[in-house]
Amino acid sequence: MNRIVALVILLIPGIIAAIGVKLMRDMVFNILHQPFPFLWLQFLAGILMFLIGIWFIAGFILHRDRKRNKVQSRFQTNNKKDENIK
Repeated sequence: MNRIVALVILLIPGIIAAIGVKLMRDMVFNILHQPFPFLWLQFLAGILMFLIGIWFIAGFILHRDRKRNKVQSRFQTNNKKDENIK
């Protein structure tokens, strides 16, 4: 059950990032979608959606790898609070 919840948590930002890529691609091909009045605004919304989606997925993976001690020393945290969680 936990793996299904984790998959759903990762699918939502992944879908948001994919929609962002689609909006940026459509701006390149001069296709304007309804909620956006300008192509440049559509591109900015697309890049924002893409960056937020990738940021969330990368943070999720980094958090998981920190818990399992599978990151390089520069990405490890030195907080005592994190050591007590293990």
